[in-house]
Amino acid sequence: MASFATVGVAAMAALPSTATAQLTGNAGLTSDYVWRGTSQTLEKPAIQGGLKYTHGSGLYASVWGSNVTFKPDNGATSEFDIALGWSGKLAQDWALDVYYLRYQYPGSDIGLNWNEVNAAVTWRDNYWLAVGHSTNAMASKTRGTYTLIGARYPINDQWRMEGTLARYFLDNAYADSYTHGSVGVVWAFKAPFEARLTLHGTDSAAKRLFPGMAGTRAELALQASF
Repeated sequence: MASFATVGVAAMAALPSTATAQLTGNAGLTSDYVWRGTSQTLEKPAIQGGLKYTHGSGLYASVWGSNVTFKPDNGATSEFDIALGWSGKLAQDWALDVYYLRYQYPGSDIGLNWNEVNAAVTWRDNYWLAVGHSTNAMASKTRGTYTLIGARYPINDQWRMEGTLARYFLDNAYADSYTHGSVGVVWAFKAPFEARLTLHGTDSAAKRLFPGMAGTRAELALQASF
């Protein structure tokens, strides 16, 4: 469960209100689709991609998709995340992104679809704080609030380091809240292509909630933006 609006928040380049309308996109191949610390493909590869249309006012609409594999099988083989939002500069060094996100799983036979409201604040394009809230977190019919802080460190024009630390506050009636984090290195070897190696880790609460899908794992991805 990821979205075009949230993938690469570390590199968020919020548009000023004077920007012209534009259509952008991305495509990628990853060794494991990891969402909030847990595998969504049973540690198998995923093909992903998205499109985003941004109006000159900063309003935007986006769609992002990936294949998924869950156990036990619930009929879902794909995920589409649809977002409507606004992004823009608050000040010279500060940017804001707020959006409504719909997680859609065609073919699911157990009602996996759910909604979330998100906001992210970025400072100097290298540090960010993101919050997401849903009254139906992960289609559980209970509330959940997701908080994340992240940073990236450009080493040179081709290499950068990135790291995140997050806490998912869940309703006790559904599951224990859990924590996860990641650290990664990105190689922008030839525009518009990047290679990314990310190490993910979760706490024991995530392992109880997602048996076999949480814990420590590595993710290798090749992606392109256009």
